[in-house]
Amino acid sequence: MTNNDILRRLRYCFNFNDNKMIAIFAQAELTVSRAEVSDWLKKDDDAAYRNLNDRTLAIFLNGLINEKRGKREGPQPEPEKRLNNNLILMKLKIALNLKAEDMLEVLGLTGFQLSKHELSAFFRKPDHKHYRLCKDQIMRNFLHGMQLKYRANPDEAPDFEWDEE
Repeated sequence: MTNNDILRRLRYCFNFNDNKMIAIFAQAELTVSRAEVSDWLKKDDDAAYRNLNDRTLAIFLNGLINEKRGKREGPQPEPEKRLNNNLILMKLKIALNLKAEDMLEVLGLTGFQLSKHELSAFFRKPDHKHYRLCKDQIMRNFLHGMQLKYRANPDEAPDFEWDEE
């Protein structure tokens, strides 16, 4: 999955408008324009499409954490320069204050089954012997489950396609 896909799906899931997206970036102390947000949300084949880099998505996710949980005291955490699905999943878990059971429930909404042990492997340090890389299929199912759980009208057609791998 691309960073743009993840941003698109989060916007759809929570029904964020452009102003809300800009405000979430501002929560993590980054000023973005409506044009930038619009270009990041465009389809890949659109001429105005702009690639969303890892650092900018990390800033958005940090802003989402601040939006949902409140800003913590002191300096804001430094955004990661490199993101992977494990870090994205962790940031979503923190932002939505999800416990393992909640995350498994969200995945279960899509018919995807995962054990608590498999899920905890995603949150371990990469050098831990039980660490497991979160693949796109799991991230895609988690985001789809979030849509089913959090979207006011989940049957409404999304503005993106659910690609299968």
